[in-house]
Amino acid sequence: MPKTKAPQQNIVARPPIVVIMGHIDHGKSTLLDYIRKSNVVSGEAGGITQHLGAYEVPHAKGKITFLDTPGHEAFRGIRERGSQVADIAILVVSAEDGVKPQTLEALKCILNEKIPYIVAINKIDKPGANIEVTKQSLAENEVYVEGYGGDIPVVPISALKGDGIPELLDMIMLVSDIADLKANPSVNAEGTIIESYRDNKKGISATLLIKNGTIESGMYVVAEDALSPVRILEDYQGKSIKKASFSSPVKVIGFNKIPNVGSVFVTTNDKKEAEKMALDFSLKNDSNKSSSTRRDERDTNVIIPLILKADVIGSLEGIKHELAKIKNDKVKIKIVSESIGDVNENDIKSTQGDPNIIIVAFNTKPDPKTQTLIERSNVQ
Repeated sequence: MPKTKAPQQNIVARPPIVVIMGHIDHGKSTLLDYIRKSNVVSGEAGGITQHLGAYEVPHAKGKITFLDTPGHEAFRGIRERGSQVADIAILVVSAEDGVKPQTLEALKCILNEKIPYIVAINKIDKPGANIEVTKQSLAENEVYVEGYGGDIPVVPISALKGDGIPELLDMIMLVSDIADLKANPSVNAEGTIIESYRDNKKGISATLLIKNGTIESGMYVVAEDALSPVRILEDYQGKSIKKASFSSPVKVIGFNKIPNVGSVFVTTNDKKEAEKMALDFSLKNDSNKSSSTRRDERDTNVIIPLILKADVIGSLEGIKHELAKIKNDKVKIKIVSESIGDVNENDIKSTQGDPNIIIVAFNTKPDPKTQTLIERSNVQ
C-alpha cells in the first residue's frame, strides 16, 4: 500500500500508548477511572469491562494514551489486541491476592509482544495488603521487580484513593523516554481499529488508534474491506475535530461495513485508491472463505448453526471465545452470521431456510415488530 513520502527530519517523539492489564477485580478500571476522573466502572455489565476503550491523559511531560482492556477470561482476544497496539504495559496486581491465573495470562500477552512493562501493586490501602508478599508471589512466577532481584519497575498504588498514581505516571514517561518512541506527522495516518459498532442514528463508526502519521477531513480510511470517507471525525471525548495525529484515539463515522477490530487501517487522499484496496482484500478473503467452507462440510457430521448479535464487537468476541471452548468430534458449532445492533427482520428471515438456526443475542434485543415476527416464526 503506498504511503506518503516525507523528509526524515519530520520524525519526532511520539506519546506513549499504555495498556492496563491484569486479573479480574484487581483494579484496572478503577485505576484508569482515577486517572481520567470519570466513571466507567458502574456502566459495565456486572462491573466487568467488556470493550476496549482509549483515553488521552495530560502529563507535565506530554500526553499519555491509555487503553482499557478486560480482565475476564472470556475477553482474552480483546486483551491480546490491547497488548499488540500498546508501547508500554501496566501489569496490575492486587496487594491482597498476589498473582492469579489471568495475571499470568496478561503477562504472557505482554512478553509475546516484547513491550516494556511496569508492575503496579494495587490496593495498598486495604487491611490485608502486603507488598512484600506480593513481590514474593511475583518472583515465584519469574517476575523480578526492582529491589527484588530484577529490573522490572514497580510502583505501589491505591487506585481507589490515588496513592502512588503521580509516581506511576512519572514512571510511564521515564519508560517511554527509554523506549525512544518516534513517529512522522507528515505522512498519512495508519494504525489499528480498536472498536467498531453500528449506531442506529449515525451509522457505522469505528475507534481508530493512530500509530503514525496524521488523519484529517477529506481523507479515506481503509481497514481490510471496510472503508469510510473522513467526514465526521471525533476525539475520544466525542468532540468534533478536523485532524489528529499519532497516539490519538479518534472515531470515524460513515463506514460502508463494520471493520474488524484489530485490523490495520491506512488512509489515503484518493477515493479510487481506497476502493481498490478494499476490493482487493475482499476478493482475496472470499477465496479463502470458500475453501474453508468446503473443509467444514467434509469434516463435520452435525452442524449447529448460530446467528450472533451483540451491542459492540468486543461483546461478540467474548461470545465467540466461549463457543470455541465447546469441543465435540461429531458436532460442530457454525456461526452463520455475526453482526452488531438490534435483532432485526433480516436476522429472522435468515433462519427460514434452516429451522435449526439459533439466534444468540447479547446486550441487544429485537424491536417490537421483530419480536412479533419471532413469536410467529417460532425462532429460537
